[in-house]
Amino acid sequence: MAKGQPRERQEERASLQDGAESKTKVKLTRCGKITLGILTTVIAALLIGLIVYFVAYGKVPFYYHISFKVNNINYDEKFAKPYSQEYMGLNRKIVALINETFHESSLRRYYVKSHVVQVSRAKGKSVIHVVLKFKSCCKNNAAKFWDKIETILRQKLTGQTGSLIIDASSFKFSDIAMPIAENLLHTCCGQRTITPSGNKIAGGQNAEEGEWPWQASLQQNHIHRCGATLISNSWLVTAAHCFINANDPKEWNVTFGLLLSDQRTQRAVKDIIIHENYHYPAHDHDIAVVRLSSPVLYTSNIRRVCLPETNHTFPPNSDVVVTGWGTLKSDGKTPNILQKASVKIIDIKTCNSGKVYGGVITPGMLCAGFLQGRVDACQGDSGGPLVSADSKGTWFLAGIVSWGDECALPNKPGVYTRVTYYRDWIMSKTGV
Repeated sequence: MAKGQPRERQEERASLQDGAESKTKVKLTRCGKITLGILTTVIAALLIGLIVYFVAYGKVPFYYHISFKVNNINYDEKFAKPYSQEYMGLNRKIVALINETFHESSLRRYYVKSHVVQVSRAKGKSVIHVVLKFKSCCKNNAAKFWDKIETILRQKLTGQTGSLIIDASSFKFSDIAMPIAENLLHTCCGQRTITPSGNKIAGGQNAEEGEWPWQASLQQNHIHRCGATLISNSWLVTAAHCFINANDPKEWNVTFGLLLSDQRTQRAVKDIIIHENYHYPAHDHDIAVVRLSSPVLYTSNIRRVCLPETNHTFPPNSDVVVTGWGTLKSDGKTPNILQKASVKIIDIKTCNSGKVYGGVITPGMLCAGFLQGRVDACQGDSGGPLVSADSKGTWFLAGIVSWGDECALPNKPGVYTRVTYYRDWIMSKTGV
């Protein structure tokens, strides 16, 4: 790529067929004749198989919503931000209480998890809204299951609850539909449900399913052009230069998934908002937001990243990760599987030195990579995320893949749009 050239995909690629979501069905089958001599063995094996089947596959998910007022927790405006320390601290406290409640009960084998999905205000106090997930093989006894759960919760939440003083009269209990419940259970930003192993972007490695659940493919006429990052059910952030030659939303769609050839969730694009001060071929203000035609539901494999506040810092030499479906080298092949690469933040002074980018890096830009080269974003990665995890494992969007001098060259690290610099702009356009 020529010096200073954006990192969007340049060459045409074959259109990708829409991926239909595959559903795995587990069936227990019995066939063949059984002789008397092996009858006992077969029965024993069959019983074991049935036990394994019902333990692993025979449990039906049940979802419930509870809410209650906590009289000794004053409502804090920061509770409205699910990535704030205040919200996350409250969530940990409530989830610990519910975990303890069911782990010490007769339903400990059926309880799966819970999550605080909202904190509302009532006379200055905090009302906690929680979604709970259970699994049971007793679908025909759903009413009894309901009664048992509600009874256990009422006893716990109206009794001794440690540091929380709960208003017993405020307790409410109801069931909730699976798609909505799963969406709410995964609504917390910057969280992943897997612990990946190991570390192609130039010099990168294959990602794993669900490892980077906020990554999206921005496609023009169903051909991958750029990456994008999910910041809410309806909004993504990407690079402005992705739309240099085409800014009609009707030409674009967004897909989610590990493989470009098997994108299971797709959305049309409703709006494209490009920063007002972006003027190609300059690199300043290389940011845009994209609104989906309809919201996506959060799952274990589709989640939003956390947006940093304007005062959030990503120190030089700190570890960050860039992901995308860009070429594995300059003008190279495009991978089918999402790539990931660990790089380091490079301070502006070094990046602006004469041997690197010679003073063209502005406050709205961020450099990341290695001065030795080897690992970098490349063509087709434009608009994608550069993310950083905090001490608690929550991932924040530090940068947006913007430009660079070819890919992975010595003294030519990747240059990213600095998200903290444009945090207020993102809020003004999306409300996120």
